[in-house]
Amino acid sequence: MTAHVQRHRFDLYAAGHRLHAERLTSPQAALGPTLIFLHEGLGSIGQWGAFPAQLCALTHLPGLVYERWGYGRSEGLTGPRPNDYLEYEARHSLPEVLAACGIADPPILFGHSDGASIALLFAAAFPDRTLAVISEAAHVFVEEVCLAGIRIARADFEQGRLRAGLHRHHGDHTELMFRGWCDAWLRPDRRDWKMQAALRHLGCPTLIIQGQDDEYGTRAQVDAVAAGVSGPAEILWLPDCGHSPHYQAREAVLDAAGRFIGGVCAKLSVIPPSPLNPG
Repeated sequence: MTAHVQRHRFDLYAAGHRLHAERLTSPQAALGPTLIFLHEGLGSIGQWGAFPAQLCALTHLPGLVYERWGYGRSEGLTGPRPNDYLEYEARHSLPEVLAACGIADPPILFGHSDGASIALLFAAAFPDRTLAVISEAAHVFVEEVCLAGIRIARADFEQGRLRAGLHRHHGDHTELMFRGWCDAWLRPDRRDWKMQAALRHLGCPTLIIQGQDDEYGTRAQVDAVAAGVSGPAEILWLPDCGHSPHYQAREAVLDAAGRFIGGVCAKLSVIPPSPLNPG
């Protein structure tokens, strides 16, 4: 499925930082929205694996995957992340990424974990600039299970197992990248963080995906998003699946995301051809 998707790596500047990105283009692509992939709190382009290209191939839509400040091949962090780093990414960095890439039409955002929170915050802050959101394992408030999962990740990192795996994707940025994520979530004043109030401004279609065995969140996160948004919401609740449904339940996520995107595109004046829209 991914063999026909062309990849182009490049650097861009957004919110004062050099970021690394990858465009995904299918030769059969028609006019239609761009799929924007927003990685998790320890993620990168490489850690998405083949999933973005597979979804672009399935829907015949162009894609953009980029690494936020401090991740992968992007510019490294110089200090701790502030408590409002998710809001900053949504309100300042992502709009500049879209402008730098010449993406003027409202995109479809696919976010995972931290990336899903950023996608929801962007769609709430810029409702006229978002066509739809696919939210996978988002955090919209702090749960103890999330903090417990982060403490386990911190122990794995300090023992070297997680550090070695992350170093393959983040290189010399690994230590500051991990500490920036971990320390921001474990600060005592982080416990009161929540973003449900912003969700009422989100009016576009939203697909909410989460694994039943997510080690960082419970069904309460899903229900909060579904109840909080003002637009139509669908839920994909996956049994025997953890924090990374696009990896652990790939076919189910591809099928659900493809059908959701097909339904969104069917309402546009230009419908991209795909297995979901044969015409």
